[in-house]
Amino acid sequence: MPVSLQAQGSLASTLPLLGDGSAMSASAERRLGDRIVRELYRDPDFIDDPVLSDYVQGIWLPLLAAARARGDLTPELDERFAWRIVLGRDRSVNAFALPGGYFGVHLGLLAVVSSRDELASVLGHELSHVTQRHISRLIAKNEQQTPWMIGAMILGALAASKSPEAGNALIVGGQALSAQSQLNFSRDMEREADRVGFGVMTQAGFEAQGFVGMFDKLQQAARLNDTGAYPYLRSHPLTTERIADMQSRLPLGAPHSVEVAPTMTHAMLTARARVLANPGADALRGWQAQADALASAPTAAQQAGALYGAAMAASRLRDAAQARKQFVRLQKMVADDAEAARQARWLGVEIELAARDRSRPQVLALASNVGLDLVRPEAVTALRRPDLLLQAQIAMQAGQDGVMDSAAQNLQVWLVKQPQDTLAWQWLASIYAAQNHRLRALRAEAEARIAQLDYAGALDRLKSAQDRLRATGVANSSADHIDASIIDTRRRQIEALFKEQALDN
Repeated sequence: MPVSLQAQGSLASTLPLLGDGSAMSASAERRLGDRIVRELYRDPDFIDDPVLSDYVQGIWLPLLAAARARGDLTPELDERFAWRIVLGRDRSVNAFALPGGYFGVHLGLLAVVSSRDELASVLGHELSHVTQRHISRLIAKNEQQTPWMIGAMILGALAASKSPEAGNALIVGGQALSAQSQLNFSRDMEREADRVGFGVMTQAGFEAQGFVGMFDKLQQAARLNDTGAYPYLRSHPLTTERIADMQSRLPLGAPHSVEVAPTMTHAMLTARARVLANPGADALRGWQAQADALASAPTAAQQAGALYGAAMAASRLRDAAQARKQFVRLQKMVADDAEAARQARWLGVEIELAARDRSRPQVLALASNVGLDLVRPEAVTALRRPDLLLQAQIAMQAGQDGVMDSAAQNLQVWLVKQPQDTLAWQWLASIYAAQNHRLRALRAEAEARIAQLDYAGALDRLKSAQDRLRATGVANSSADHIDASIIDTRRRQIEALFKEQALDN
């Protein structure tokens, strides 16, 4: 019998948590996480793909809401931690939790999960490592290490999953290297993350079978003597006890192992992850042959995924004709699936924006595909992030003030609620620069830097804006005075944050 939401929350609060009594404060852990993630943002493998990010966020946000409802995520941690996911282009199957509520997901993981439920199981597990303060407890055990060395050690461990040489270069000193094994989660912590993560994902509405299905994938990889494609196995080793525990949590009568049929949307986004993770010309050409081979695949989802990958790959090879051909086939196939049709529409806009043979009227015709005419705040908030960022690209290519004004207004409304959206700030800066609003462009560039915790870069741009004001003088318009006031206030705020950052370093 299902347990009520209230009962689940009270039950969770009475269970003993391994994270209780953590010796590291939440603010100190957040500062350490900020230091680590700053370096990840500079990594060439860091990727902010709006379409994949939108898909992952659609899974992540219900998990956070469920953790709050259960009482696993306390108000203090909710406020102090980032709860932000960073995507990496790496093809290895990996996900990881970092101090301060940051989480990493490799495209290789997105490429192998068979359903939203399997991805939710991994994210729920990692989320639980943080809500139960496992990371804090492990760091507290290494009190002899300075935060700087711990940060370097974690970065080194992450780099080593891609390149042992790079990893060893980043891991500072033999003492930190020897302590790395102590940062691996204990068996008790893994079991607790399984238990809490299972409760979080099921309360969020995901199928329990996703947890077991993901375990089956990892177990098969372990039997094949992991060659490095599954670094997740090394940081989260499977045991028969963990597998049996998750299987026992399935409803009575449910099969312990069942082949999950992906939806068309999931198959398409899996293909997108694979294309982005392996952008070489040979790999992109291989998608064309795969699309032909899967034309008679047993499921519509497999066919849709193959066509999506082929269309996207052709676009990246600058073969607009082939990309359009595969897109038309895809569009017909997904017409009756609203979400898959939306994903296909976004891809179609990307293809046209990348094509070299389209005219300005053709670019403007794309506007209706992403709601560029919707400038009312209530309409903008109903749009999803890929819509807004595609709007910005259309506006830049169209080069018309009216279109750019609409796109800029939409981005401004979005950024009021999503001030950490680096890519949105960057596109807003580009639009302002194209319209010769240099002061606003500099401020938007500064906000983009702030979103990635690059306070030095933000200050550089804010100082440039103030220099420009001094050189030209503030105009008589109220808008100019408001911009000047905002820039002055932001500079003082960021100078204080930069000083704190320097002290931490």
